[in-house]
Amino acid sequence: MSFLVVEQIGPMATVQDLGRKGLHHAGVSSSGPMDIPSFRIANALVGNGENSAAIEFAGTGGSFSVVKPVRIAVTGGGVDIRLGKQRLLPWESYVLLPGDVLAIGALRDCVWGYLAISGGVDVVPVLGSRATHVRTGLGGHEGRRLQAGDRLPLGDASAGANLALRQPWRRSGGPIRIVSGPQDDYFSVETRRAFLKASFVVSPARDRMAQMLDGHVVHAEGAHDIVSDGTCAGSIQVPASGRPIVLMAERQTTGGYPKIATVATVDLPRLAQIPSGRTVCFASISQENAEELLIAERSALRQRLATLVEKPETYDVSGGLPS
Repeated sequence: MSFLVVEQIGPMATVQDLGRKGLHHAGVSSSGPMDIPSFRIANALVGNGENSAAIEFAGTGGSFSVVKPVRIAVTGGGVDIRLGKQRLLPWESYVLLPGDVLAIGALRDCVWGYLAISGGVDVVPVLGSRATHVRTGLGGHEGRRLQAGDRLPLGDASAGANLALRQPWRRSGGPIRIVSGPQDDYFSVETRRAFLKASFVVSPARDRMAQMLDGHVVHAEGAHDIVSDGTCAGSIQVPASGRPIVLMAERQTTGGYPKIATVATVDLPRLAQIPSGRTVCFASISQENAEELLIAERSALRQRLATLVEKPETYDVSGGLPS
């Protein structure tokens, strides 16, 4: 069996796939990656299926070694990657051989990074997914964050070329787009207008469950408590403190705070990648527009993945030698 050995690791690294589906009614969160496009690109670069498990990390990656040759790729944003003395680039795949150490440093101008390994991280699925839900100790590697000394089993890797994106994957700019509700009627017209005009600061109080926003205080005239109802990724809850809370991948499935709006799915990875201390603002769009934007982005991503560029040297991962 092939393993990825964790030599050193950052504080927020977990095993993730695309998450658990269809279990919210049972109180089971979806989990999955914070930045789905970056996750999918990483898997494509090493020849994996889109739902193969990979490592998600925040801030700093770590160092890794293997017992058999594999292809690796790191995505998410700018980051220092080294294989011994060789400097590697993100958004490209490389061969990692036994005896070598892959070192992934600090991310630049983003928060979440992804390390994909050919064959995928082959931990045992729990409730149909390999994704880690840290707060409940579900899935992933022993239901927890990764730590130095972990040995992660890898699936069988097929031989193939090292690949790169023909063009960088760029996130859109401008305000974060939101859809009103579902409890926007708890907020006055003046409050909703002020919400759209205001600037918020991304707080350091953030994790895979939620992101706090500082700066402008939001008051719910209709009360800050509701009968708990379902949440979704991107729900913007407003508790009595007036500090908006944006629910993310590892969110709870229900909540008792009114939700003034929901971040459009197409912009949720962009919000997740904004470093703490940066300023964000919001723009309201219709649900129909949000759906159209997401469909367009998914189409663009499929086209990009279909046109990955083969790098000059190709490698047979089974033997670790140029082919």
